[in-house]
Amino acid sequence: MPENFIPTIRELEAFCELAQSGTTHLAARRVHLSQTAVSRAIRSLEDRLGVALFLRQRQRMFLSDAGRAFLPKARTLLADLNAAAVGVMAFGGQSTVLRIAVLPTFGRSWLIPRLGSFLAAAPGTSVDIAARLDPVDFTTEPFDLAIQRSQHRSGAANHLHLLDETLIAVAAPSLIGPRALNERDILTLPLLQQTTRPTLWLDWFRHAQLDPRRILRGARFDHFDMVIDAAIAGLGVALVPEILARGPLQEGALIRANTREMDSGQAYTLIHPDRAEEMAQFIRFRAWIRAEIEGIWG
Repeated sequence: MPENFIPTIRELEAFCELAQSGTTHLAARRVHLSQTAVSRAIRSLEDRLGVALFLRQRQRMFLSDAGRAFLPKARTLLADLNAAAVGVMAFGGQSTVLRIAVLPTFGRSWLIPRLGSFLAAAPGTSVDIAARLDPVDFTTEPFDLAIQRSQHRSGAANHLHLLDETLIAVAAPSLIGPRALNERDILTLPLLQQTTRPTLWLDWFRHAQLDPRRILRGARFDHFDMVIDAAIAGLGVALVPEILARGPLQEGALIRANTREMDSGQAYTLIHPDRAEEMAQFIRFRAWIRAEIEGIWG
């Protein structure tokens, strides 16, 4: 069998604390061990790696060149182990976990407000949701599914069409008054920009056969939820997917700035690897989200 050079957790903890404190006495207090146990752990680690990690000067221990090179990696290993442990603890007594990658604003504005009905119908299931703007690599990432636009399709995954993306112009009533404006009037107002999709307003005005060079640029934001919040605050007109603006429109925080709609050519898509087909919680989630969308737009 090949020799094992992997340090133990006790060795890593003793090494990191001794590097910080400089004495076995303080290191022992911090890791709740005896001074003898700390010294033994350091000797074991040095024997395992075949290098001296510390130099002794009087009563203090100082890192050697090898120790200084190893310290950041040792700290990273311990931090990653702690993060992994905390992540597992967060699921508590749930028997199954469904890991979902989702577009940030779709997750915040549409998915999360409805998620309670899915969890009620799937007792014992917990969800682990992460915001993702980039395509998911299911071969290296632990996600069971992703909800993203059709541009994020992957040849190594399956795709379920959920909803075509329709763009609408919205603004606060305090900015434009009670009535919708025509495209030329909109050109005179600040137009809020979505950083990751900077051509939306250009496409909008080209579709209306207007010169997009006259656009008055407004503030730029990373995500659609920030664009929507800025529109509610009266900072300008926002061009956003109708599915994401539906809530503020129903509440009266926003109104349609123009009656025209534009198909972006994209669609919201459920993307999943083959392995998800063997998961009962995925099958249940897929049926649930299709029913939710068909119930609203069917």
